[in-house]
Amino acid sequence: MKGMSKTRSEVLAESKRKGVMAGVAAGATVVLGATIGLPVAAVAAVPTAILGWRWWKHRAKNGIKF
Repeated sequence: MKGMSKTRSEVLAESKRKGVMAGVAAGATVVLGATIGLPVAAVAAVPTAILGWRWWKHRAKNGIKF
């Protein structure tokens, strides 16, 4: 029988880290758009969207409420 690989608190901590990374990336994208311009912000939005999607998917997979 295979045991659990992570405890619930470890999963929640991982979700928090992923959320913080996605939030920081979103903030950086907004700052880039405001200071440099929209084309740069559009390019920076791609990794931001990927990080946000990974965070969302992690929460859904582990049954964490939004």
